[in-house]
Amino acid sequence: MKQFSIIMALLVLMVSCKNEPKQEEQKEEKQESLEPVSNEAMESAVIYEANIRQYSPEGTFEEFTKDIPQLKELGVKVIWLMPVYPISMKNRKATGDLSVEDIEDEEERKKYLGSYYAIADYTDVNPEFGDFEDFENLVETAHENGMYVILDWVANHTGWDHHWMEEHPEFYTKNDKGEIIDPLNPDTGESWGWTDVADLDYDNEELWDAMTKEMEFWVEEYDIDGFRADVAGEVPTEFWEQAVEKLETHKPLFMLAESEDKDLFHEAFDMGYNWEGHHIMNEMAQGKKTVKDWENYMQKIDTTYQEDDYLMNFVTNHDENSWNGTVKERMGDASEAMLAFSYALPGMPLIYSGQEYDMDKRLRFFEKDTISKEKGEVWPILEKLGKLKNENVALHGAKEAASYESLETSEEEKVMAFKREKDGQELIYLANFSDSPVKFSVELDGEFKDYMTGESQNFSENSDLEFEPWKYQILIKN
Repeated sequence: MKQFSIIMALLVLMVSCKNEPKQEEQKEEKQESLEPVSNEAMESAVIYEANIRQYSPEGTFEEFTKDIPQLKELGVKVIWLMPVYPISMKNRKATGDLSVEDIEDEEERKKYLGSYYAIADYTDVNPEFGDFEDFENLVETAHENGMYVILDWVANHTGWDHHWMEEHPEFYTKNDKGEIIDPLNPDTGESWGWTDVADLDYDNEELWDAMTKEMEFWVEEYDIDGFRADVAGEVPTEFWEQAVEKLETHKPLFMLAESEDKDLFHEAFDMGYNWEGHHIMNEMAQGKKTVKDWENYMQKIDTTYQEDDYLMNFVTNHDENSWNGTVKERMGDASEAMLAFSYALPGMPLIYSGQEYDMDKRLRFFEKDTISKEKGEVWPILEKLGKLKNENVALHGAKEAASYESLETSEEEKVMAFKREKDGQELIYLANFSDSPVKFSVELDGEFKDYMTGESQNFSENSDLEFEPWKYQILIKN
């Protein structure tokens, strides 16, 4: 019996040893399921801005992670997480000009959760969202589903509770009295009103090393794929350049700047914000600007930026939604045409949490709120647009973007018409950017398919067309 037991034990050991390499292989396959960040991946990418606090009633990493597989249906390849770090309590914003210290009722004070951008610790997670294990699961789930994860990085300022306030007061900007101050508008020298944060002083190069190490923590420990830099232009370009050089010794990264400053894109950042283009979109939707203004803007871009610079296009984001209004408030009946426009342009389109669910309310910024996750009109539109962006090279929008060429029409103030082309693939965006029907002709010849409806359409040179207000077509050359 003893001999039998020994034989059985040896057999179990042999089987377990035999299985070990397979388990290691499976683990390696899992880790290598996502290719490193590359321009090729970004050419066809859609980016999703995740507002963890407001995404679900629970406001946790875990609840957002459950829905990550669904984002594939929308063509999402990059998830940008709004700041995930602990938020300072000191000078925490409440309502109006009040901070939490101004509110005497303890229960009332609890509902003010503060700004994500008033960071108490760069290398920790907000306990309201979960713990590091929950965060790690989010990143791994995204990677398993073919998506990169970038963190919102706030290098310009910290919250007033940050440990640097005591350990390194020399890292902060001070007034004539030697007092640490909140950030100032460089054009006026006056406060931006961001009184819940303390301004960092980049004249001190020891700060450069400290900040870069804080960023490295997330790349080394949690395999983060890049960063979205808040108010990137308020921090020296040279800081970003040296930081990215060090960070990319670990792995290739994707870097997004909340800025249009062209010098940021030479060495440090891959993509910037299309703020000016977004404001023109709002004004076209409101009848304050015309298609001609847009064409002038596109000509300006050609002369301002290097050929491989590119921008993020959006109809909403966390700032626009909370402070300037919902898509419907700003764009009204033009909303869908402008959404499709943001996908058809060179660059990368953005989806902000709730946009995919027809969100038509301004999310509270300093308090808990939530979105209603019911699929309505916008989800299937985003699904179709995401598929097109992922699969059609004529919508490539990164460093090797498809060409952009304006098409001449008989109504140059009202009709938006342009062609995108790459590797023999051709796509046309055609729209009536006005609130009245328009008859027009356009220089277009050949057979095309209307991508959104699936219907084929023949054009001869200078075809006469009639579009209802805000009607648009995305035409694929047959």
